[in-house]
Amino acid sequence: QVQLVESGGGLVQAGGSLRLSCAASGRTISSYAMGWFRQAPGKEREFVAAISWGGSRTYYADSVKGRFTISRDNGKNTVYLQMNRLAPEDTAVYYCAKHAKITPPTMTSRDYDYWGQGTQVTVSS
Repeated sequence: QVQLVESGGGLVQAGGSLRLSCAASGRTISSYAMGWFRQAPGKEREFVAAISWGGSRTYYADSVKGRFTISRDNGKNTVYLQMNRLAPEDTAVYYCAKHAKITPPTMTSRDYDYWGQGTQVTVSS
């Protein structure tokens, strides 16, 4: 069993930055790939970013590439998402998730087996 808790969301003006954190407990996440997803009202949950178990490989959705950076600190059992140059289109609930297998991460939500409760990010014009 793994519990994931996101934090760091809030209200920010367009062009601003936020750093999200995802703290894991119950089981170490060091052997698993991790991902960030987001969901806006009326829309399906979409992939944002993922990172391999060792942190050497990262993957990003085209919509956030160059603006967002995913990282991890396995010693702290925590995953981060640095978000820069935020736009209103980034407004959503952001979720962190643990990949179900010890393999390179995928971009499909069905491949993740544990999810956090989400943290709201709102970007004003």
